[in-house]
Amino acid sequence: MSVEEIAKIIADQHEEIMSEDMGVYCERLETPQLSADSSLAQVVIGVRRSGKSTLCTKFLMDNKIDCAFVNFDDERLATMQTDDLNRLLEAVYIVYGNIDYLFFDEIQNVEAWPLFVNRLLRQKKHIFLTGSNSKLLSNELMTHLTGRHNKVELYPFSFGEFCRINGIDTTSITTKAVGLRQNALHKYLMIGGFPELQKEDNPKNYIDGLFNAIIRNDIARRFKIRQEEVLRKMAGYLADNFAQEFSATSIGKLFGISNHTAEKYFGYLKEAFLFVGVKKFSYKACERVRNEKYYVVDVAMASERNDTFSLENLGWRLENVVCIELLRRYHHQYAEVFYYKEKSFEADFLVAKNGVVQELIQVSYQIASEKTRQREINGLVQGAKKFNCRKLTLITFNTEEVIKKDGETINVVPATKWLTENN
Repeated sequence: MSVEEIAKIIADQHEEIMSEDMGVYCERLETPQLSADSSLAQVVIGVRRSGKSTLCTKFLMDNKIDCAFVNFDDERLATMQTDDLNRLLEAVYIVYGNIDYLFFDEIQNVEAWPLFVNRLLRQKKHIFLTGSNSKLLSNELMTHLTGRHNKVELYPFSFGEFCRINGIDTTSITTKAVGLRQNALHKYLMIGGFPELQKEDNPKNYIDGLFNAIIRNDIARRFKIRQEEVLRKMAGYLADNFAQEFSATSIGKLFGISNHTAEKYFGYLKEAFLFVGVKKFSYKACERVRNEKYYVVDVAMASERNDTFSLENLGWRLENVVCIELLRRYHHQYAEVFYYKEKSFEADFLVAKNGVVQELIQVSYQIASEKTRQREINGLVQGAKKFNCRKLTLITFNTEEVIKKDGETINVVPATKWLTENN
C-alpha cells in the first residue's frame, strides 16, 4: 500500500472517531488500570464488541490527550503486511503531525507488530493497543515486550455497569429499589452485558452474527481450520452446555474428531474469548492441567444465538455471571480463580493467591430446598476445614442471612448486592 492510501484511511478513521460523543459511554471498572504517563504499552484484550476501543478512546479523550488512532480491523487494511508498517507510521505523521501517543486497535491482525511497537517504545512513544486473541497477544507480549506492557482484561458490562446504563439504583434499600434491582438482574442473566446489545432490537441476530464472525475470522481463518462447520457446531454445543467440565473424549466422539483436535479447537475458542476456563484447584500441577470447567464469556452467547438449545437454567446463568465477575475482580490483582471437586463435596469457586485459598464461594439461585441448602453449606464447611479458609460466601438470587455451622460462619448474599459491592 502507498503512504497516500494509508493516510486517507487514517484520516477517515480520525474523522469517524472524533464524531463520537464519549460522554454518553459508561465509565468502565477497568479504567483505573490504564495509565497515561507510563512508559509501558497499555494493552487491552477481550472478546470482540466488549468495548475495548471505546475504553481506550474515552480514557484518552477524558485525559485530553492528543493521540493518533489506527483501526486494523478495517477491511481496507486487511492486506497490510510487515513491510507496510513503516509507511503506516509515515502516514500517521502526515495526518496527525508530531504525535507522542499512538492507539492501535486490533493490532494482532498484522504480523511482526510486536517488533514495530517495541521500536516505538524505544522512541519514547506512549502506546495503547487492543486485541481479540489472548494467546497470540500473550505469546508476542511475553516474547518481545517482556516487562514493557501493562495488560488489562476487558469483559462485557458487569451487572453494576448494566445497572448504571439502565438507571437502576444499586444502593437504596427501599422495597421498590430492591425489586427493580432483582428485575434488572433477571434481565441481565438472559441478555448479558455486550454494550451494543443493550439498545439492539434484534439481539439474536446480533449475537449470532458476532458468534459466527469470531468463529470464521478470529479462529478458522487465522488458524487455517478446514473443518470450520465442525468447529462451529462444537462451539454451539459448548455454549448450550456451559458451566461443565470439559471432556475432549466426549467432544471427540460427539463430533467425530480426535481428542487432540477437540483439545486444540477448545483452546482456540478460549483464545478468542468465546469461553473462559477455570482449572480445578490442586497442589498437583498435573491435576490443574487435566481438569477444567468452562463458561461462556457472556450469558448472551448461551441464550441469544439463533440456533441455541440452551434452557433457561437460571442457576447455571448466575454461576456463569459470578465466574466472569471473579475474573474481572481478581486477575489484575494476580489472584487466581479455581473450582474444587471430590467425592464428599464440591466448591463452585476458590480464590487463591500464591497457592493460599483466600475465599470459598458457592452459587445457588435459591436455597429454599433443604437438600440444596445443606449441599451448599456442606461444601463450604468442608472446604473451610480442608483449605483453612475462613471467608465463606454463598451467593443466591435474593436470600441474605448469616449461617453458623461447625465453628464456621457463612455469609449468604443476594447476587444483586454481591455483584455491585465494588461498584
